[in-house]
Amino acid sequence: MKLHEYQSKRIFARYGIPIPEGEVATTPEEARALAAQLGRPVVIKSQVLVGGRGKAGGIRLAHTPEEAEAVAREILGMEIKGLPVRKVLVDEAAEIRAELYLGAVLDRQHRRIAVMASSEGGVDIEEVAARSPEKIVTVRPHPLMGLQDYHARSLAFGIGLPKEHVRAFTQIARGLYQAFVENDATLAEINPLVITGQERLLAVDGKIVLDDSGLARHPDLAALRDPDEETPAEREAREHGLSYIQLDGEIGCMVNGAGLAMATMDVVKLYGGSPANFLDIGGGARAEQVAVALRLILGDPRVKAVLVNIFGGITRCDEVAQGLLQAMEAVRPQVPFVARLVGTNEEEGRRMLQEAAFPIFTATSLVDAAQKAVAAAKGEPIP
Repeated sequence: MKLHEYQSKRIFARYGIPIPEGEVATTPEEARALAAQLGRPVVIKSQVLVGGRGKAGGIRLAHTPEEAEAVAREILGMEIKGLPVRKVLVDEAAEIRAELYLGAVLDRQHRRIAVMASSEGGVDIEEVAARSPEKIVTVRPHPLMGLQDYHARSLAFGIGLPKEHVRAFTQIARGLYQAFVENDATLAEINPLVITGQERLLAVDGKIVLDDSGLARHPDLAALRDPDEETPAEREAREHGLSYIQLDGEIGCMVNGAGLAMATMDVVKLYGGSPANFLDIGGGARAEQVAVALRLILGDPRVKAVLVNIFGGITRCDEVAQGLLQAMEAVRPQVPFVARLVGTNEEEGRRMLQEAAFPIFTATSLVDAAQKAVAAAKGEPIP
């Protein structure tokens, strides 16, 4: 789950990270009032969960309250990469002398949190990694010890930070690490962390991505979810405990287990098809969840065939078959189905599908299932 810039920076402030003075506005009049309250030039920043806001005209400087109102009127309501701008952040403008990068990310390979810094802030860290990897300095603190002062100093010296800023940088780095850990994040970054004309370090932009699996521990953070971040189908899936991401292919995929779902999508691509979605119904999906999942798949008008790939361990194949038949009875699908059920109660599940009033092709292997689904989507004879 992604947080908006203003939400991320508010969390940073709780951990002692200095941020610009500012507030969110939803109307041009509110933007004008906030600019007047600040009494100095401001930056009007669109709040949408995509990158490239500045290039799209979603971040602009305003020198007066009247200009702030005019700029906000232009930004509010515009679309950036398909997302509508409903809020703008009115921040005090900073005199920037240097831009740095500071971020923390979950490093699965090393099973630790990687804290990275660079002297090249203001651009995507991926660009820096591709162009000048030597300008990125990384530390990976021990999980039980956390980020220590010497870690932060190593980052500061590694990026050539002037020594008069090392103490403040150390406090910011430790605050960022603590915010990452305590809020169950997978990413927390300040880009850029600037040195101002007043010789202060200031987090003028911020980004936090939360681990969805940890949101049960943070109902206050879960309440910050932006409904524009998800499609209606993705929202319904989350509400029913399903993991669903809509793609642009023509073969709907229903699978139990994230790894098996990825493998299924890969095999579909291997045999010339294109997945319409990633959909993991989970390890113990019930019949009603299967029915919801199928409705989500069939709600996509691009779907020309559906591939069901279930490995019955915790999930029973007969439960999956029952859910499929319930959903098919309700929505009366007009596209062909291919089902591979393997594992617990697979014989019963296959029997239920074979006796159904709807034509469902069965398969015994993933390769067989993918080939049949691709052929069905193309309108070719089922092998």
